Amino acid sequence: MILDQNGNTSIITQEKVTVIELVKKIQALYPKFKSSNIIVALNTLGAFEKADIVEFLELSKKHKATKQSFVVVTDKIDLDVVPEEIMVVPTLQEAYDVIEMEDMERDLGF
Repeated sequence: MILDQNGNTSIITQEKVTVIELVKKIQALYPKFKSSNIIVALNTLGAFEKADIVEFLELSKKHKATKQSFVVVTDKIDLDVVPEEIMVVPTLQEAYDVIEMEDMERDLGF
């Protein structure tokens, strides 16, 4: 797991372990980046099933409850099967765009 900080956004990149192992690592290290937006970049991993993305559901809900964004980046899943509660985008730039939009919504009180 590679962790980069860009302003108030933590970018977590995974290259080798399974999604389940990654979610466990993120949960263990969560206090380190709970006050920042989180991008989980998974483009270097293989194809994903709905069950793989659902592993992030609890973490996503927990993080969004703190008024922060949680975005998963992968272009290897059909976005139609992704639950609405999890924000999944195909590129890192789109993840930054989502965070910017969600920040504006929070500023406006939505």
